[in-house]
Amino acid sequence: MKKILLLIINLLFGLSSHLGVFGQEKDQLPFDFHKERRESLRNLMPHNSVAILFGAPIRNRSNSVDYPYHQDPNFYYLTGWLEPHSVLILFSEKQSDSIGMYNEVIFVQESDPYMEMWEGPRKGVQGALSMGFQRVFPKSTFLDFQMDISSLDRILFFEFKNDIEDTQDSSDLYDLVEIFKSKINYPQHFDIELYGLLESISVGHPEDSLQLKNRLIKMVQDDSKRSQNEVVSFFLGSINRNILDIKQDSQDYIRKYRYDFHSLRQYLTQLREIKTDQEIRLLKKAIQITVQGHLEVMKAINEDMTESEVQGMHEFVHKKYGAAHQGFPSIVGAGGNGCILHYTSNNKINIKGELILMDIGAEYQYYTADVTRTIPVSGKFNEQQRALYEIVYQAQEAGINAVQVGNSFSSIYQASSQVIKDGLLALGIIQNPEEFSRYFPHGVTHHIGLDVHDLGEYGVLKNNMIITVEPGIYIPSGSNCDPKWWDIGIRIEDDILVTNHGPVNLSISAPKHWSEIENTIAEPSAFDDFELPVIDP
Repeated sequence: MKKILLLIINLLFGLSSHLGVFGQEKDQLPFDFHKERRESLRNLMPHNSVAILFGAPIRNRSNSVDYPYHQDPNFYYLTGWLEPHSVLILFSEKQSDSIGMYNEVIFVQESDPYMEMWEGPRKGVQGALSMGFQRVFPKSTFLDFQMDISSLDRILFFEFKNDIEDTQDSSDLYDLVEIFKSKINYPQHFDIELYGLLESISVGHPEDSLQLKNRLIKMVQDDSKRSQNEVVSFFLGSINRNILDIKQDSQDYIRKYRYDFHSLRQYLTQLREIKTDQEIRLLKKAIQITVQGHLEVMKAINEDMTESEVQGMHEFVHKKYGAAHQGFPSIVGAGGNGCILHYTSNNKINIKGELILMDIGAEYQYYTADVTRTIPVSGKFNEQQRALYEIVYQAQEAGINAVQVGNSFSSIYQASSQVIKDGLLALGIIQNPEEFSRYFPHGVTHHIGLDVHDLGEYGVLKNNMIITVEPGIYIPSGSNCDPKWWDIGIRIEDDILVTNHGPVNLSISAPKHWSEIENTIAEPSAFDDFELPVIDP
């Protein structure tokens, strides 16, 4: 009992050892990392272009309560800036002002002693300057910032979202976005989908004209207002005329605005899919913390627990090791709930005799793990549970073995799915191979990093990618098979570092062979003596 009390005291008061000036935490990425990422992006940008990124909005939970703030991953990747109401501007070439040359500007919220009394310290302009930015200005000055848009060939930015709250602050994120729209002459009812089609027309070939026309007709049918666009009406009415004239009009239309909604994501995908040594170190830490949670829960699991308690134990361990958040809502599903792929209610009370699927990811310094284990609450797999579990285990082993530089992502799925297909046939759960997807309906791998489904291409495996391998079998009640298999959901997921020397399983320390799991469940737990008084209703 004393051990548990000490754990709680350390959790509540020990985290201060991780904190420093301005709330910087231990293991935070160095400022040079973000500076190098900005330079890498700039090297990919077209000549005479600008990229504009906004920080994430503050999101309201209810009434006067907001959700804890979480910075946009792309913005964090390029800046390391964790505060709201911010704008980053990157130029492909050097610009000049009265001070000298620069190619980047960041606007940040000002220091405010009154608000800091309520919300905590702000870095302000001086804090941002100490992080190595070339130009830092208070966000309130964004309106007056001179940016010659007419001289630029391309303006790179993400599509605007409609989830930004307009507060009483005259230069909050909502206002910053509106100011930016005015700077680039963004039309009030701009049609991004139509703009994309006109881009296709502007670079298309004459033989594509009929297909483009059919797409355009469908778009106009969906929204008749689109026919008012001068290029659309010209295109629809002159399909049999000179396609070069149509292309020219489309090119003129695109040149009028110079908006680029696609390249920024493409460039960041190219950068973020390959992890640096610094990122790998943080991901290893996030994964180690997640693995430790799985270990402690395995040791502590018993049939008197609930899904919610199991979730709480995982997240307690995460916080104990300095991971303040989860990278995604924890999935803790017992019995039939394990067959719900993104189950997050975690409110089942009676879990006796069932398997419990735990898809968990601690987030450490903005990098998230993603590790799944499925264990028997009783401590022992029954016959049906073990039979299915062994199929998933072998499927995952086959998938991990396929993680080789130069292999396709699809080869991982093919290796895993073949094992599941053969296994379900052997057990008589399916009668022909095509039926396997009924019980294995999802892909088997994705990138992890700043997002649990991180940016990355899914073509060829490359050195220093970090991906998951996560096959599963899910047989909900009422399935077209013997009822003895019903309400069994199993997924095994590990985080794999792709290297030139083969796959490295970063989460291997979380037991996953059925015998290892049963042996771990039999071990004593730090939670064994943890009891709380009964609370009467």
